[in-house]
Amino acid sequence: MASAKQLADFGYKAFSGSMMLLTVYGGYLCSARVYRYFQRQKALKPPEQNQLQTGVVED
Repeated sequence: MASAKQLADFGYKAFSGSMMLLTVYGGYLCSARVYRYFQRQKALKPPEQNQLQTGVVED
């Protein structure tokens, strides 16, 4: 049977590992959201730029 110290060490390692995984997953979710935000901003910008560019070309 495992001693109290071994059990505590295992519990600490398991908890630390799960916290690391949660941190990595949270970073992934955050970066995915930021990426989608910039993609949406990029998709909304070209119509405005096209209107400005065609106005400049026609003058």
